[in-house]
Amino acid sequence: MTDKTPLTSSPGDDLPAVVEALRGARRRWREAHRRGDDGRELPSRELLAAMVQCLSGALFPMRLGPPTLRPENEDFYVGHTLGAAMVTLRQQAALELRHDARQRGDATPAADAAELASRFLRTLPTVRELLDSDVLAAYQGDPAARSVDEVLLCYPGLRALISHRLAHELYGLGLPLIARVIAELAHAETGIDIHPGATIGAGCFIDHGTGVVIGETAVLGERVRIYQNVTLGAKSFPTDADGNLVKGQPRHPIVEDEAVIYAGATVLGRVTIGRGAVIGGNVWLTRSVAPGSVITQADMQSQAAGTPA
Repeated sequence: MTDKTPLTSSPGDDLPAVVEALRGARRRWREAHRRGDDGRELPSRELLAAMVQCLSGALFPMRLGPPTLRPENEDFYVGHTLGAAMVTLRQQAALELRHDARQRGDATPAADAAELASRFLRTLPTVRELLDSDVLAAYQGDPAARSVDEVLLCYPGLRALISHRLAHELYGLGLPLIARVIAELAHAETGIDIHPGATIGAGCFIDHGTGVVIGETAVLGERVRIYQNVTLGAKSFPTDADGNLVKGQPRHPIVEDEAVIYAGATVLGRVTIGRGAVIGGNVWLTRSVAPGSVITQADMQSQAAGTPA
């Protein structure tokens, strides 16, 4: 049956009113949050994504660089690519720093974008060495890995660690918004959510990786291995006298060297997983664990029932 009800208006008839209403909403938001009207004020996700791709290629040119790259042109490519990436970083850092200054009511940013970009550039050799250790840890820790090249090209855990190690340096330099954008781009791509403030030692292996969450103040030692759906989170969120969350306090776990946390485990609060400890799958843990311990779901159930493990 055909609907013969006559149309009294077209969608376009509502456009002027909607555009005006949206302009009013933007104006109220900007006034409430002390935003200016001098163009884009925040870093661009698209430009930062392109920058990370450039940095990844510069760190691993013959594997993550362009397919036409030849060994004799490697240094030229690295230099050219890093130069372009640093131009983007200076521009985006300037936006973040100016935005922060406006939020504080200051006339000038607290730091110089060009200087921060230069300091970041100097961290890249160390970042490459850390990533080499991560690649090797994945190759040695996974019997399915046939080569270190397979790890670099295919493993989402390594992809997430590339972004994290870059973002962590930017976070430490005072560019937390840019760092968070980079982290969330990797999160969207891999399903691995690592806050850029988290400290991760050399030789980290995130196997499979989907659903892994590592909070802002988590500290991981060297040669730590983590499987899918592991959460290193906060147990509680302290508030001030007005009920506002107190930010920046240590609230996530410390995982010491060579610890292993199996799939589905949840570790909450500022607890310590001792060196070489093994946390079994699906364990819910809110207390510290001694070095070398093996904690299973059966142990936790026995303790909850008040019986010896």
